[in-house]
Amino acid sequence: MTKSERVEYILGRLEELYPETPIPLDHTDAYTLLLAVLLSAQCTDVRVNQVTPELFALASTPEAMVRVSVEEIKAIIRPCGLSPRKSQAIAGLSQILLDQHGGQVPADFEALEALPGVGHKTASVVMAQAFGVPAFPVDTHIHRLAKRWRLSPGKNVVETERYLKRLFPREKWNKLHLQIIFYGREYCSARGCDGMTCEICQTVNE
Repeated sequence: MTKSERVEYILGRLEELYPETPIPLDHTDAYTLLLAVLLSAQCTDVRVNQVTPELFALASTPEAMVRVSVEEIKAIIRPCGLSPRKSQAIAGLSQILLDQHGGQVPADFEALEALPGVGHKTASVVMAQAFGVPAFPVDTHIHRLAKRWRLSPGKNVVETERYLKRLFPREKWNKLHLQIIFYGREYCSARGCDGMTCEICQTVNE
């Protein structure tokens, strides 16, 4: 298979397997999505979804969150790991949203990445899923599959994102990144596939 043939096959097969791509993190708006994505760093989506109902019942807006102590936030989100850093980030970004953005999550990469605890991947998820702006958030799962499928020789997620954006149509990015994550979790996990076990790996590496 040529690279362009691999791209077409992967697009078609993922669309067959995952025609619908519900966002795996429970949220109600851009702010709660932002917090959920922040909490998902080095934590499973399942665990985040177990923790956020209590957090959002306490405060689901920046206005409400700034009235909650960092210690209270930390106690709730402790199961997600990195709770000291994440609780400080949640408190800090909530105050910045009030001070600089009228209490709204900005639909702007630069402004999002300036918030505490928000890196490029988190900003990309929010831009893609909350605002519909084409983005290609690359996490370690997508990075791994891009290597296995010979789509990217990137040494890190930043390089892999650049390669994938060149290969796939811009209008596919927002859905495709979720489809790849879903496939990786179901069929091509780090331990469950050695790069030749799952269907796509076998097909693109023939």
